[in-house]
Amino acid sequence: MSKRITLKQIAKELNLSISTVSKSLRNSHEISEETKNLVQAFAKFYNYKPNSIALNLRNNKSKTIGIIIPEITHYFFSNVIAGIDSEANKKGYRVVVSLSNETFDTEVINMETLANGSVDGFIISVAKETLLNKDFHHFKETINQGMPIVMFDRVTNEVGCDKVIIDDKAGAKKAVNKLVGSGCKKIALVTTEDYITVGKLRTDGYKEALEDHEIPFDPNLLIRIQDQGGDKDEVVRILEQDIIKLLYQHPNIDAFFAVNELSAITVMKTAMNMDYKIPDDISIIAFTDGVLSKYSIPAMTTVSQHAFEMGVASAKLLIDKIEENTNSEFFVTQTMEATLIERQTTK
Repeated sequence: MSKRITLKQIAKELNLSISTVSKSLRNSHEISEETKNLVQAFAKFYNYKPNSIALNLRNNKSKTIGIIIPEITHYFFSNVIAGIDSEANKKGYRVVVSLSNETFDTEVINMETLANGSVDGFIISVAKETLLNKDFHHFKETINQGMPIVMFDRVTNEVGCDKVIIDDKAGAKKAVNKLVGSGCKKIALVTTEDYITVGKLRTDGYKEALEDHEIPFDPNLLIRIQDQGGDKDEVVRILEQDIIKLLYQHPNIDAFFAVNELSAITVMKTAMNMDYKIPDDISIIAFTDGVLSKYSIPAMTTVSQHAFEMGVASAKLLIDKIEENTNSEFFVTQTMEATLIERQTTK
């Protein structure tokens, strides 16, 4: 084994998880003394230094931005990347895109790999597993070593860095207000688990909008997507079953609000297969305006996140930090307004 060793190699050699190795190196109280001593001794012997080259980057810029996103096939993320790339090219920067695949370990490994001299800073949408674990040490360590980070869409308040977000709660309220305004009274919700920040905010917006219209919140009208970053086909299959069950139990449902595009399309397909007419019997609104929504039949009413503009804003913030045009200890959160785009799935 070479003296230049990575976090992944240490974990493999000691038959431990990357998270355990990382926490051991930080002397976390969550790890036993025996394991910490083993990991620290191994790391010392092989001269392991996390993100060691990052310390020299102030005087040795690569003019490259690292982007870490949960998945590449999502229309929203591809549009954010397009916005980042557009702004980066104007300023003479290149971009490198890496996927976390919604896992903590992959996110940590990719950050370590890119931070070792490949990039000057990161633009990141946090992986679901990282949000679930509430373990953000890899972000904090990277920032502490002088490398700036900008988070977008999925963010955490536990990390001090610039952020670009959509007003998810207000966007959800616009969707529900539209449904109520068109005569809908029994509105179901398809959402994520609450540890996913954007899903929770959209759920909160749904609840607040119902309250504003004096419609009682019914938890029995809520479906949570069973998605742990696994097989998308299986996620959709389970969601279809949940929708069928809900519609049989509550045949008077007259609308659905779904917190992402794929879920809304799944609702529409399932309802139509059960002979519901869209939007005469059931109205549907999706959060996220992508290709599926624009070209579905009928075309989907959506809440647009302005993904390209979010990418541009994220790149501007990061490049300002890299080039020291802004105070490195002062952080901003830019909140963009969501827009309701009315199409054929609402009255």
